[in-house]
Amino acid sequence: MDLPLAGRRVVVSGAATGIGAAAVASFLAAGADVVGLFHHTPPPDELKSRCEWLSCDARDRRSVDAAFGSATEILGGLDVLLHAAGVWLPGTPDTLSEEDFDFVLDANLRTTVLTNQAAFERMRAQGGQIINLGSGEGVRGNPRAPHYAVAKAGVHAWTRSVAAAWGRFGVTVNALAPAVETPGAERLREHLGPDGAAALDEHLRATMPLRGELGDPYTDLGPVMVFLAGTGARFMTGQLIAVDGGLQMFGA
Repeated sequence: MDLPLAGRRVVVSGAATGIGAAAVASFLAAGADVVGLFHHTPPPDELKSRCEWLSCDARDRRSVDAAFGSATEILGGLDVLLHAAGVWLPGTPDTLSEEDFDFVLDANLRTTVLTNQAAFERMRAQGGQIINLGSGEGVRGNPRAPHYAVAKAGVHAWTRSVAAAWGRFGVTVNALAPAVETPGAERLREHLGPDGAAALDEHLRATMPLRGELGDPYTDLGPVMVFLAGTGARFMTGQLIAVDGGLQMFGA
């Protein structure tokens, strides 16, 4: 049985739902030792007993440092961080409140900075791999969620910046821009209403070359996350990698 991540020690933040839960399942199936971090949403039943779980508010430095300290003790070190904590909320540029702006930036960008810093401190002596969650919205913008687009653009810039700074320590940092079914996609459909959701699905069918619909976080994104956590990706850093059925073709 091929276990490409056998012996790899992995922390997944935002691990209880969506892409984070898919990452936990994919890493476990690939043979990794995993600690999942969660905040408000408890671990799903199908994953609860398969790895260790720790509570962590990724917006708070003390909570992050405590969780990473405990996770490193449990795992005996740290080789990989996949940071999946974040949130998508609707808004418009003219009505966006300071509270919503701060909330979305904290949930997406601040959490990225804090978790990446905590991981680096535990990787700098022997190297490691950090995988962040970016978004095509951070490249093209989104008038329905400008604060989210700004936050993800910040994640992209942070990823490139720390990839350049930490490469000499053998730490790679890359970001994924997925288009898969997530709780955020569900919130978008709810925000758009039945007619808007139908129009969104029609747009995907018309513009996405592969299948014309959002991908599956387990079967479509999971293998890419496993690759980025493994030795095959050791000479890649600072990249934004689209896993979106060709919806957005970076660098084409």
